[in-house]
Amino acid sequence: METYLFWIVPIASLLALVLAWYFYKQMMRESEGTPTMEKIALYVRQGAMSYLKQQYKVVGMVFLGLVILFSVMAYGFHLQNAWVPVAFLTGGFFSGLSGFLGMKTATYASARTANAARSSLNKGLRIAFRSGAVMGLVVVGLGLFDISFWYLLLDKCIPADVMNPSAKLCIITTTMLTFGMGASTQALFARVGGGIYTKAADVGADLVGKVEAGIPEDDPRNPATIADNVGDNVGDVAGMGADLYESYCGSILATAALGAAAYIGTNDTTMQFKAVIAPMLIAAVGILLSIIGIFSVRTKENAGMKELLGSLAVGTNLSSALIVVATFLILWILNLQNWVNISFAVVVGLIVGIIIGRSTEYYTSQSYKPTQRLAESGKTGPATVIISGIGLGMVSTTIPVLAVVVGIILSYWLASGFDFANISMGLYGIGIAAVGMLSTLGITLATDAYGPIADNAGGNAEMSGLGEEVRKRTDALDSLGNTTAATGKGFAIGSAALTGLALLASYIEEIRIGLTRLGQTILELPNGITVEVHNASFTDYMLYYDVTLMNPKVLSGIFIGSMMAFLFCGLTMNAVGRAAAHMVEEVRRQFREIKGILTGEAEPDYARCVQISTKGAQREMVFPSLLAIIAPIATGLLFGVPGVIGLLIGGLSSGFVLAIFMANSGGAWDNAKKYVEEGNFGGKGSEVHKATVTGDTVGDPFKDTSGPSLNILIKLMSMVAIVMAGLTVAWSLF
Repeated sequence: METYLFWIVPIASLLALVLAWYFYKQMMRESEGTPTMEKIALYVRQGAMSYLKQQYKVVGMVFLGLVILFSVMAYGFHLQNAWVPVAFLTGGFFSGLSGFLGMKTATYASARTANAARSSLNKGLRIAFRSGAVMGLVVVGLGLFDISFWYLLLDKCIPADVMNPSAKLCIITTTMLTFGMGASTQALFARVGGGIYTKAADVGADLVGKVEAGIPEDDPRNPATIADNVGDNVGDVAGMGADLYESYCGSILATAALGAAAYIGTNDTTMQFKAVIAPMLIAAVGILLSIIGIFSVRTKENAGMKELLGSLAVGTNLSSALIVVATFLILWILNLQNWVNISFAVVVGLIVGIIIGRSTEYYTSQSYKPTQRLAESGKTGPATVIISGIGLGMVSTTIPVLAVVVGIILSYWLASGFDFANISMGLYGIGIAAVGMLSTLGITLATDAYGPIADNAGGNAEMSGLGEEVRKRTDALDSLGNTTAATGKGFAIGSAALTGLALLASYIEEIRIGLTRLGQTILELPNGITVEVHNASFTDYMLYYDVTLMNPKVLSGIFIGSMMAFLFCGLTMNAVGRAAAHMVEEVRRQFREIKGILTGEAEPDYARCVQISTKGAQREMVFPSLLAIIAPIATGLLFGVPGVIGLLIGGLSSGFVLAIFMANSGGAWDNAKKYVEEGNFGGKGSEVHKATVTGDTVGDPFKDTSGPSLNILIKLMSMVAIVMAGLTVAWSLF
């Protein structure tokens, strides 16, 4: 029975891909509008594709080096499973493909959204949202396809251990985590590179165009405006797609590994198999329910921000409500041990995700007091806007952190059968709560990818000189997109916290396999008790490696992990600053040297600005991204398993809070500027407007480069630690 149920997973993945193709074709049948609109869309599309081509070349070289390293470890020193190098490659490939397909759709959809807004707000919303749904469905479709493919392949190719049949599922699930590392590596490069690109262009366009030249956003006279629109696609679409692909796969794979570990050494391989496929089945049904939610999104003409948010909430809330019912049904059919409590753990994950989303919406949407007060602070200049925005971001971390803390305790408590000593099942509950949070990612990501499509539609409308009524509609869609994008980032960061904990637990399971591969069969604990490696519990491994707060190796790892979050943000912020400085100089040069730009008599050199952003992003993205790979390896070689566990704990705790702070501050600064541009506190061109533009400029790398990249950093360090566990176990300096 359970074997047949597994086939729902690949079937659901294929259905998602078919629906994504349907929405893409449906969008392509719409008109791009006037010849000018088509021309602008072509510029953006060519710039985006040119950037991705260069990015994939750089990332390809990094992947080649890592594959060689993994191959040496697997075939030369036998410290890894032989499938690891290939699994790593497929994870990176599908992560990149998700971002590429989503971005390609977005570059075709923006002009069509602007043209649809000429007739009605509802039509513009529908085209933008369903085009965003292509991204959502591609991510979940390719993710589950990759997972089911590797499960079936490894199930056929890895022989069962006759002495310990349950070990096979542990080996399968931990090997599958390797393609999660490939996805995380690709996602970090996409996020960092895309974030640097888009914010270098955005900062240059805003500072020189809006503040110095006094021209509107997306004005065709601004040389950086095409690069700015290209950046929305390569950063917020391609980067976010790759990001959430690895989040989605990581949560499912980590939970499956924990499910296998919970029954290690037992004869109940049937229950072990059920625990492994349960997160896959929940994700598969989540795809079907996301599709229902996508079809339910629509709005009325002249809708305000709250009505537009309500339209999207109908789809997401409907999908969330249905997945609750479906989860109980799935786990009841599986007859998984303690299935009622585990079902409630999934519900806990969903509720935590909703709370984080609503909290982010409250602190970043211009419909609520925090952002309105932030806009008002501009009356006293840009300094108070910066101070208020930083304070808002810091305060905004409270609700998400408390929600995650409550979610961790409740999901652990429920899945453990109200027994905190049952660590294996408790950790499985945390993992499956993360799966619950991301189970409706198909529609959640659709609301996120919608944002940059709407933003580009507004840019196209401005550059094409469409009427005031059309611009009003695209502005409404764009403002909604700022909030949905901030909510999506909060959702991704929140899921990273739960997934990071599940991956930390999976690291212990990989240590078990690493010891076995080295021929160690017995653990001699400090209390004099000896246990077999295969039957050792999580507590046994903590005792064996002395993982306590009094161990200086653990403390050193915690400090390094905490530092990593700040170092990474500092490097990426400075990278944006350097790239933006080049962009500012170029825009000023063109205004100074190309006569007639501001009067509309001459066309700016858009291609030069696109080239500056591309080169800046390619040059600056490599070191911060490689640092995330190097840190766990170096820590493991220096301080062994205790140091790595400390590193992962420090990185997870500090990175999660810092990411929420940066994403919310940046989103609030952006929407505070939009709130002023609607006519509040003096409107466009006023001193308050100039102050909020400065705040938005500071917030750009906060919310679109450093902040959202942190959740990938958290998981990538965990993935690298898992993949390199064999090396850590075999050799460490201290």
